[in-house]
Amino acid sequence: MDIRKMLMEDLGLLSAIQTANTLLNNQFINERINSCQKYQGSLNLNRYERKIFSQNGEDGILEEIFNRIGTTNLFFVEFGVADGSENNTLFLLLRKWRGCWIEANSKNTHKIKARYDHLIDGKKLLFKEAMITAENVESIFHEMNIPEEFDLLSIDIDGNDYYVWKAINQYKPRVVVIEYNSFFPPSLDRVTEYNANSVWDGSGYLARARAYGASLRALEILGKTKGYKLVGCDFRGVNSFFVRDDLINKNFQSPFTAEMHYEEPKYTLVLSLYYLFSRLKSGLVS
Repeated sequence: MDIRKMLMEDLGLLSAIQTANTLLNNQFINERINSCQKYQGSLNLNRYERKIFSQNGEDGILEEIFNRIGTTNLFFVEFGVADGSENNTLFLLLRKWRGCWIEANSKNTHKIKARYDHLIDGKKLLFKEAMITAENVESIFHEMNIPEEFDLLSIDIDGNDYYVWKAINQYKPRVVVIEYNSFFPPSLDRVTEYNANSVWDGSGYLARARAYGASLRALEILGKTKGYKLVGCDFRGVNSFFVRDDLINKNFQSPFTAEMHYEEPKYTLVLSLYYLFSRLKSGLVS
């Protein structure tokens, strides 16, 4: 039986897990805020981190960004959405937003089509199974009738994120969320070699982190060339957040540099939660 379904059926257990997750997350964030001067400013986005359906605190950060800059068409595009149960736009989808998901894994796409068929049929969610590359990203956007300007783009494809964002020129999202490799220090301008067929092989966090993606400094530089400023990163050192230059005003913490907003990798808390879930799963099925 699917572990997520089992947890949903046992509301008491689910509540306990969510409570533990929230307590650990809040404790971690509070300790960081209280221990470092950079988090004291009112414009700092980390103070708003909140996990609802995102992997880390992205839901809260995105909510705060749009509180500051407003919204237009309430449209998002996200690729690398896994099975649709934990990503950066599900929280928005279940509110007033609509958008497009693109996912390459056929097992994940089967789950998405089964779970969100009513949203897909109702055109609130556009969905396509595809392997996103620098060569095809804009043609897929055109095929899916993505508006040239929309509110949010989220990129999480475990390796070629930098090159795909670089290739998006016709479309001008107002906000971009993109993974960075926090094992590279903020002073290092580093991008791993492009491979259109690159797929994460399932290796652990540490092995994967040393061999994929781009440094935050590289993304900062790319963002500048595309008309975006780096406005923050999540505490875990996974995602970076960019806002289009014309929307910055005095809404975000400067300077908009990797040195200012970099967060080192903090995967230990994430791994401990996965360990908790694995132990619960073992107990449930034994």
